[in-house]
Amino acid sequence: MRHEERYEAACEQVRAENERYLDIFERDLTGAGLARSTINRHLDNVSFYLNDFLLYYDINRMEDGCAQVNGFLGDFFIRKCMWSTPAAIRQYCASLKKFYKSMLGAGHIQQTSYDQLLDEIKYGKEGWCDRCEAFNGGSFSFYEDLF
Repeated sequence: MRHEERYEAACEQVRAENERYLDIFERDLTGAGLARSTINRHLDNVSFYLNDFLLYYDINRMEDGCAQVNGFLGDFFIRKCMWSTPAAIRQYCASLKKFYKSMLGAGHIQQTSYDQLLDEIKYGKEGWCDRCEAFNGGSFSFYEDLF
């Protein structure tokens, strides 16, 4: 089996694991009495994070995601996603906090990992929103410090 085939097989395995986590999350959201549209938005946001971002550069599992939210919302999402806005960043923050709280409750992550995620969001969110607004307005370059 070629390297690309092994990599894609490993990604498929992680995506299958992620589906189980998303099922748990959906049950928790439904049990909380949220509207179907709100549930779907959270599921879409978290699915994108798990299945696209965390597998974009390397094979990262769900539990690795607690430590990667800054790279996602502070860089990747802003540069790579046409729908990036400060409001979308805030929605992703809410979705990721709810998702990882669900994973903590189900015993799939440790309290320290969840606390790290909360701290990253607390201290990063406004800067990410500012960066997104500047990037979308054409007044910010991620590469300006390189030259």
